[in-house]
Parts: sequence; structure tokens; C-alpha cells
Amino acid sequence: MVFEKLVVIDCKNHLLGRLASIIAKELLSGQRVVCVRCEDINISGSFYRNKLKYLDKLRKRTNTNPAHGPYHFRAPARIFHRCIRGMIPHKTHRGKCAMERLKCFEGIPEQYASVKRMVVPDAFRITRLKPGRRFCVLGRISDEIGWKHKEAVENLEAARKEKGKVYWETKKALIAKTKKAAASTASGPYSEILAKHGY
Repeated sequence: MVFEKLVVIDCKNHLLGRLASIIAKELLSGQRVVCVRCEDINISGSFYRNKLKYLDKLRKRTNTNPAHGPYHFRAPARIFHRCIRGMIPHKTHRGKCAMERLKCFEGIPEQYASVKRMVVPDAFRITRLKPGRRFCVLGRISDEIGWKHKEAVENLEAARKEKGKVYWETKKALIAKTKKAAASTASGPYSEILAKHGY
């Protein structure tokens, strides 16, 4: 990535580990990154296999007092955040600063809805996973291990897409109107004068 003030990454259809490693590297080089739609991240391997892995992970806790950790987050954004943390020396000052540059969200919050979103070709499932191989979606695993907001996120996303659709239809109409106006002026009475001045 070219260094920018803020990069918003649309995580949909990206592979979990590959995307995490690329983002970790960017964070350490000083880039601020926002990850949206974390619930649509893909993991290679069948759903059943990955669910068993997560359930196995949930068993690992402090026997005497589970409140002492390790803490197992259920929300997709938190799982992804933790995955990135594992690729960063988060106990050092440099690592701590890097983690502060990261934000992860389920769905797309209002303030990032109109910001240009990027994809990461090196982590895209389409380009990286052989066709026919099994994969699963992080949101479904989260939902089955205790994340309670899947439906709410889906409803908010549907509303956001509807709003975006209306905006796009208005924009399309405006573009068509502008083209029509440009075409009519091209053959109008002032076309020679405009051409002379470089319009």
C-alpha cells in the first residue's frame, strides 16, 4: 500500500490469516487502518473443522479463575483484532502504537460509509484459494459460539445498501443530465466561441 492518512479495507471475501499479516505489516510501518465488514471474512477449510478448532480454543482458560484469561472474544471484529495482535510485538512501545492505529468493525459504520474502501488482492479468496476448496465465513462461526448481534448487523447493512442505492440512482440521473447538456452545447450557437477559448 502507498502511505495514506487512513486506509479503509473492506474485509469481505478476504482470507483471515493473509489479510491479518498484510495489515500487521502496514500498522508497523505507521499506516492507520480501518477494517470494515469483518463478519464476511473467509477462513480456508470447512465450517465444521473450523468450528471445532474454535470450540477447542474456548476450553483453554485459567482453571482456578477464568476471569484471569485468556479471553476469547466472540465478535468477528474482535477475533480479527486478536489475530492481528498475534502478528505484532504488542507488548513493546512500537507494537502498542501500531495497535492503536487499528480499528475493526462489523458492517460499515456511518462515518466510513462514504469513504473509498480498498481490497487487498494478495489476501483475496478468489485469487488465493484453489477453486473447489472448502471455506467458511467468520460471521457464522461467531454466531454459533456466542455472538449475539448477527441479525442486527444484517439489518443495518440492508438499510445502508438501500441508502447507497438511492444515492447511486440520483448520481446516475445527474451524470446523464450533464452528458445531455454537454452534447446539446457542443452543437449550439456558441460552440465556435467556446472552442476558441478551449472549452
